[in-house]
Amino acid sequence: MKLLKSIISVALIAIITLFSANTADAQIKFGLKAGAAINDLKFDSDIFGKENRAGFTGGLMLEFTVPLIGLGFDASAMYVHRTVNMDNTEDFGSLADEEIDDLGRDYIDIPINLKYKLSLPGIGSVVKPFVTTGPSFAFLVSKKDVNNFIKNKSCDIAWNFGFGIELFSHVQVAASYGLGLTNSLEFVGLTGHKESIEGKNRYWTVTAAYLF
Repeated sequence: MKLLKSIISVALIAIITLFSANTADAQIKFGLKAGAAINDLKFDSDIFGKENRAGFTGGLMLEFTVPLIGLGFDASAMYVHRTVNMDNTEDFGSLADEEIDDLGRDYIDIPINLKYKLSLPGIGSVVKPFVTTGPSFAFLVSKKDVNNFIKNKSCDIAWNFGFGIELFSHVQVAASYGLGLTNSLEFVGLTGHKESIEGKNRYWTVTAAYLF
């Protein structure tokens, strides 16, 4: 809970600071964003073998930028489907070695990023590179139970680091890496098995957005 409060406080302070600046010429844009999400679960035990798989994401995006300094933020409301194949090992006894559980999870993800755009002399109106960073709050909308020993958690918090380019002031192509800060999965136990296993998300997201 303390970690969550700290993340929210940092994000709010950054946003308030930007709005408190001279924003007479500030630009506010909104649009659509879609792309692919490649998930990688990091467990605190090597009891599982896994195969990463690509999911998908899509939703709405809002961007606020102060042109003279190129600093601003963007916020999105995205539907995200994340999945990974996990091979159960012999440690689970009654479960076959080749049994594969598809850990498909659906979220409403709300990333809030600080964004800095670099204006290049002569071509700034055509191409602008940018970098982003900020927290992401993903709320589970699919079922919690994966099977009889793994459950999804209701909220997954991550910190994102991203980069991209803006084309003709409307199209943005970006890639970001999400570093999970909370456990998105938990091992709830089998009869006679007492080991506790928890997993955090690590994921790449590649998106394209059109802003009006």
